[in-house]
Amino acid sequence: MPKLNIRFQNFKINAKFNSLLMIAFLAGIILSGITLSNVLYQRAQYEISIQAELLMQTMNSLRFYTQDQVNPLLRPKLATSPNFIPQAIPTFSVREVSRYLSKNEAYKEFHYKDATLNPTNPLDQADDFETKLVNQFQSQPEKLELSGFRSDETGKRFYTARPFVIKQTKCLDCHSRPEIAPKSLIAKYGERGFGWKLNDIVAAQIVYVPYEEVFDKARQAFFKSISVVIAIFLAVTLLINFLLKKVVIVRIRKIANTANAISTGDMSSHFQEDSKDEIGLLAIAFERMRASLLIAMDLLNQNQSKS
Repeated sequence: MPKLNIRFQNFKINAKFNSLLMIAFLAGIILSGITLSNVLYQRAQYEISIQAELLMQTMNSLRFYTQDQVNPLLRPKLATSPNFIPQAIPTFSVREVSRYLSKNEAYKEFHYKDATLNPTNPLDQADDFETKLVNQFQSQPEKLELSGFRSDETGKRFYTARPFVIKQTKCLDCHSRPEIAPKSLIAKYGERGFGWKLNDIVAAQIVYVPYEEVFDKARQAFFKSISVVIAIFLAVTLLINFLLKKVVIVRIRKIANTANAISTGDMSSHFQEDSKDEIGLLAIAFERMRASLLIAMDLLNQNQSKS
């Protein structure tokens, strides 16, 4: 069985050109795909981080408002009321606003939490993942923010966490010792959330924002962009093949057919080329050669007639 020996130089011009064009296209697609995916991924991460930062700033603004404006009004009642007034506590206000926000369909995947190691309200209890963040803040007090992705039974989410530090002494009224805390607080939650000290890192403010929706948009944008690149390549390939066939291949084929006819003795064939490009110059050279052959053949026939 003869060996299959396919050489590139044996291919036709359009096959060679299309092969090289395809290689260049595939290389371009790979490079542009990598670059584009990185750009879109970074853009998606940027959008997610902006959303997280906006939610964090909103919740902190609410916390400061409750602490500076609402708490002074309710603080006297908090000390004497038999029923605990949670609206005086900034953490309660922030948690409730976050709960109302999640009822909106557009923000149902957005969550805020004061993840606390030793909270008064069990709703603020840090889970295992959040406990690691708080411990990291405590062991590295110079670290002001942690962010990344969290995967659990609810899906994959992006989080931003910041340390929650006790900076005001009035916060210790409800968290230092049970005997100085409002009795209504003890009655509602029991002796929980005490032992805090000034400048302690007791919790992590954590914002969770959706991940899949943003990255789905990035993937859709990627495939749309790649589709446009492929469509442009196909259009350019068809145009180049059309021009290559019209400007080069058809003209070279005519020259080859005429040269082949002359080689078999058919001197009636002519090279008809008016262009002055390389192919036109080649046709002119062949036409001169044909004329020289005619002259040589006439001289040969005359000599044979005389002899």
